[in-house]
Amino acid sequence: MGYVTNRVAQKLSSGQSGVIGVLATHLDSPFISSLVTEVVRAATAVGNEVLIYTLVDHDTRPAGSVLQLLQQFTDGVVVLLPYGLGYAEALTQGKFPLISIDSPREHSGLPSIAADSYGGARSAMKHLAELGHKRIAFVTGAEQLESAQERRRAYEDAVAVFGLERDQSLVLPGDYSLASGRAAGERLLRLQRRPTAVFVANDLSAFGLMAVLQESGVKIPADMSVVGFDDLPGASQIHPGLTTIRQPMAELGRAAVNTLQAIAAGLRPVTDHLTLPTELVVRGSTCAPRGLPDQHWTSRGVARKKGVRIAP
Repeated sequence: MGYVTNRVAQKLSSGQSGVIGVLATHLDSPFISSLVTEVVRAATAVGNEVLIYTLVDHDTRPAGSVLQLLQQFTDGVVVLLPYGLGYAEALTQGKFPLISIDSPREHSGLPSIAADSYGGARSAMKHLAELGHKRIAFVTGAEQLESAQERRRAYEDAVAVFGLERDQSLVLPGDYSLASGRAAGERLLRLQRRPTAVFVANDLSAFGLMAVLQESGVKIPADMSVVGFDDLPGASQIHPGLTTIRQPMAELGRAAVNTLQAIAAGLRPVTDHLTLPTELVVRGSTCAPRGLPDQHWTSRGVARKKGVRIAP
């Protein structure tokens, strides 16, 4: 008969609108867009709609009208914000349930869900060390994020634990962007002693770094092995395929929706900070450094090591 649900009226009468909000910056980021997709998929599976609001200018605080919109129409908000700038404080003042994914460390009091950045980064470094690499560079992430800080901490710990070369010139600044990966690649090429491998804090930066190296004639992995973090769809499509740490995107989306629903229902989550495991995915961008026998690889470049996922 043409009737449609009035979400505001539904929320006034039942306390629930059946709508989950998502607040995120730069949806053009493959990582952010993948997470948003999984949140939408998880919300749809439990009968919820999703209202997505993107802040194009992520250097400004959200307007009061945005907060009012979210409070009126949603049961709670999944926050995907890479920077501070008072976002969490402003959202908290809105008095509606919140759950963040990969939040800045300064907002450690906000309920959050994240992948195990430290454990994943240690797996990446262990993989390179077991292949025989001693001089390994690291491209950092956006330091405002706890994930970037944890990946850097894991790199520094691995250097000590595996007896790798300690050289500050091997730690290159990055911010999780393609451009910062390209800039890191250019800096690597200018080093007098180049590393035999590089661990990049995320896949997008790794794509940029690999492009610069290949444009300069550096063969990957023969001249330099590369490991990323995220396992974006493009990681298996570039050549060579990128060895990387897989973040559990679908599980992150489901956990965010389920936790938000629990908070909205007045339940307290089992933990305020849920950490999900990551997985090493070995592809063609890593091998033993020149001059060392590679006992982990077959002639087709496929790792034999037990417990490591092999992907095309």
